[in-house]
Amino acid sequence: MDVHRMRHSAAHVMAEAIKGLYPQAQFAFGPQTDNGFYYDVDIPGGAIKEEDLPKIEKAMQKIAKAKLCFDKKDISREDALELFKDQKFKIKALEGLLKDEKTVTVYRQGSFTDLCRGPHVEHTGQIGAFKLDKIAGAYWLGNSENEPLQRIYGLCFATKEELKEYRQMLVEARKRDHRVLGKKLELFSFHDEGPGFPFWHPKGLVLFNLLKDFVRGENRKKGAKEIQTPEVLSVDLWHRSGHYDNFKDGMYFTEVENREYAIKPMNCPGSILIYKEKLHSFRDLPLRLMEMGQVHRFELSGVLHGLFRARAFTQDDGHIYCTTEQMEKEIVSFIESVFRLYNIFGFTEIDVYIATKPKKAIGSDKVWEIATSSLKNALEKQKIQYKIKEGEGAFYGPKIEFNVKDCIKRNWQLGTIQVDFSMPERFDLEYIESDGDRHRPVMLHRAILGSLERFLGIYIEHIGGAFPPWIAPLQVTIIPVTDSQNDYSKALRERLEQDGLRVEVDSSSERLSKKIRNAQIAKIPYMLIIGEKEANAKNLSVRLRSGENINEIPAEEFIEKVNDIIKSRSSSLWPAI
Repeated sequence: MDVHRMRHSAAHVMAEAIKGLYPQAQFAFGPQTDNGFYYDVDIPGGAIKEEDLPKIEKAMQKIAKAKLCFDKKDISREDALELFKDQKFKIKALEGLLKDEKTVTVYRQGSFTDLCRGPHVEHTGQIGAFKLDKIAGAYWLGNSENEPLQRIYGLCFATKEELKEYRQMLVEARKRDHRVLGKKLELFSFHDEGPGFPFWHPKGLVLFNLLKDFVRGENRKKGAKEIQTPEVLSVDLWHRSGHYDNFKDGMYFTEVENREYAIKPMNCPGSILIYKEKLHSFRDLPLRLMEMGQVHRFELSGVLHGLFRARAFTQDDGHIYCTTEQMEKEIVSFIESVFRLYNIFGFTEIDVYIATKPKKAIGSDKVWEIATSSLKNALEKQKIQYKIKEGEGAFYGPKIEFNVKDCIKRNWQLGTIQVDFSMPERFDLEYIESDGDRHRPVMLHRAILGSLERFLGIYIEHIGGAFPPWIAPLQVTIIPVTDSQNDYSKALRERLEQDGLRVEVDSSSERLSKKIRNAQIAKIPYMLIIGEKEANAKNLSVRLRSGENINEIPAEEFIEKVNDIIKSRSSSLWPAI
């Protein structure tokens, strides 16, 4: 049984249950989600509360046991307007989104009829295991200027075991919430004065810059040259690139000297302007330009979610200009980078997809076939299994998507490499071939991490905030037992800093046990406990974040071992004890 049909059908069952309990309920839309379903509703004169969810769920169980058939029927738009005359949002949909449709599809189960294209399961007894989850705010058509709605979320899986496993995962995910850990570890914060815009604290900025520098180094190894393009560019550019037509509602605009500008939502047009600064020869290709570009996109407040969904973020963007013959080799090289980098961060379960030509696309079938074959051949040469997302490529070309699974088995899409026929055409990009003729280059858009902010949010939850030594914002805390060891502790800090370690001294008046506890809460990899014996012998007592202790180790040996661990980018804290 298709779980997607189950989830879609469960939304209708929930709507029927709500209609039975709240006869005046007004229904908007009720789609499936990645783990269940939701329905946007309005209860005139009241609202559904969290404590109401059990009784709605109980009504749903009764409907499910009744095994009511989902009956499909195509009716005229005029008949639909009469059928849903008491449902204002259905009328809005018929008069707006569906105004050009002569006939529409409705589904009926029991006493509930909904405007819906389907598909559904055969009867309500097939909707699987479900559980109502939470209530959130929403707006009609997602526009904050429209009527406010309540969004009732539910979980739905094929079996009770899968539902139980997912709910246990949610409990673990809440413990790992990057927003909570970001505050506890003093990494970043969010404020009403700038909703959706991360404020990076000193430790967080160290982390962010370490990640940027690491990715920069990996790009340099692949022959990429770094560029930087302006964040504010003329609206004319965005018209030409097509972004204005497709992303206008998600862009920020400003006006200077009677000329309209936009804050960039993407980096590619800026890269193109740099490419066009001179006429390139075939000898210049492939030309690999990369940019740590900050972009801004307007997201509705209801969908903002920490670093996962922000209004400003930084992309590890790359644009490769190459010939058709060079395309496959460039894709192979990118795939190698993706797997190597993901493994360094502990993501070893990676699913790969190729998204192919959609119905609306530019470029000939032959060019699409060459591009898609290049993606397939690149993966097959690496002996990497992949699945096809039929018709889900961008209108300008196919792409490879990389999805990772974190430690609690959640899937996250990260990197992509996209073949672009549109931009070179729109901007009339050219290069001189060996025969002296002008040719159009292929443009590859590539990003390994995507949004650095989002990646850090995913990574923080994957490791529970316990960063490996190489990327930990603070690697070592020195804890003097009494004030008499403060001078030696400060001298030791200076010695460790000379070797590039990130160190602080906790010379507070707290008791030793409290200092150790604070360091453990902060998830600092190494604690150096300095008492009278250690100060006199110039040795160290090392306590690992894991709770293990290494006693009486010379400072030089400690530095050597830690630097070896950092250079190897190991997730281990110490060689086998």
